[in-house]
Amino acid sequence: MKVAVLDIAGKDTGRKVELSNEVFGIEPNDHAIYLDVKQYLANQRQGTHKSKERAEIAGSTRKIKKQKGTGTARAGSIKSGVFRGGGRMFGPRPRNYSFKLNKNLKRLARKSALSIQAKESNLVVVEDFNFETPKTKEFINVLKALELDSKKSLFVLGEESNNVYLSSRNIKGSKVVNATGVNTYSVLNANKVVISESSLEGIQINLSK
Repeated sequence: MKVAVLDIAGKDTGRKVELSNEVFGIEPNDHAIYLDVKQYLANQRQGTHKSKERAEIAGSTRKIKKQKGTGTARAGSIKSGVFRGGGRMFGPRPRNYSFKLNKNLKRLARKSALSIQAKESNLVVVEDFNFETPKTKEFINVLKALELDSKKSLFVLGEESNNVYLSSRNIKGSKVVNATGVNTYSVLNANKVVISESSLEGIQINLSK
């Protein structure tokens, strides 16, 4: 599959690059995508939720009424979860939501996501670019030139693009990563995936293993 290379002004440079069919032209595996996205979202959870249980509530331990003869249920402590101000029964506790997936499955999921975007013509290849200093305005100009200012976009750039990354941080809906930072969720969450020439080779090497 050949794709035209654009410059940051959105104009065709007259050059084309070959996209590997092993990475950008496979039959998508929906279940692999589901598992990889599920893991990504699970890893975003802090898992710090906590509510006080019966043993952690401050209160008297006196038996609040006699065991029998009241006509109501027996009760031994005001800290019980059935009373107002008591502890939470079966409340949330801190936990780790992450789980493991093998590398081959994650690689398959990412190739599937890139293949979906390539099939729907949502992949754009641009020549390498960088900014002299971090400037949000310059990155906005790139988005406008590529007609992405009103769309969610993922930029996959080379290692030497730190200023571009810093320039994009304040722009909602736009994300900049390097070749090793490509993940299934980010690829599918974007309306357009913009890949620089220098990172294209890295993506194909990483996912062709």
